[in-house]
Amino acid sequence: MPKHYIIDGNNLIGKIDFLKSLQRKDKQGSRERLAFLIERYFAHKKDSVSIHFDGFANEPIKVSKVKLSYSEKLTADELIKKEIDRTKNPKNVVVVSSDNNLRQYARLCSCSTVTSEEFRRILLSSESIDEEKERINKLGNSEEFKKLFGVDQSSE
Repeated sequence: MPKHYIIDGNNLIGKIDFLKSLQRKDKQGSRERLAFLIERYFAHKKDSVSIHFDGFANEPIKVSKVKLSYSEKLTADELIKKEIDRTKNPKNVVVVSSDNNLRQYARLCSCSTVTSEEFRRILLSSESIDEEKERINKLGNSEEFKKLFGVDQSSE
C-alpha cells in the first residue's frame, strides 16, 4: 500500500548541512534543492509526498511528484497538523520531522513518524548510490574499464 509522506521542509533543511548553509544565503535555492532531492528519491516509488515550508512562496518550484505548501501567516507545523486531520487513512501517513510536538501529534493520530535526521540518512545514501551506479554504468561500457578488469571484448 503506497504511503503519503508529509515533510516538515525547514526542519529537514536544517538537518542537511549543504542545504542549511545554502539557506542562510538563498532561502529559495535551499527549498528548490530539497524539492529536487525529494522528487528524485520518490521518482520510482508509488508513494506521494507533500513538503510544508514556513513563510510565503517565492518563485514557483517546478516539481511534478511533490506537492509544495507554504504556511504564509501560520506555521508549517499547523499546516501539517491540518493535513493530518484531513487524511482519510492516517495509518498510511509518514510524517518527517524532528519537532517532538509535531511527531507526538502525528503518532496520536495513528501516523508513522521519521525524524529528519533519519530521513536525511535515507535520502543522502540513496543519492550517493544513484551517483555511484551512474558512474559504474558509464565506466562499464568504456574500453578503459574493459582493459582494467579483463573483460573479454571478443565475446561481445
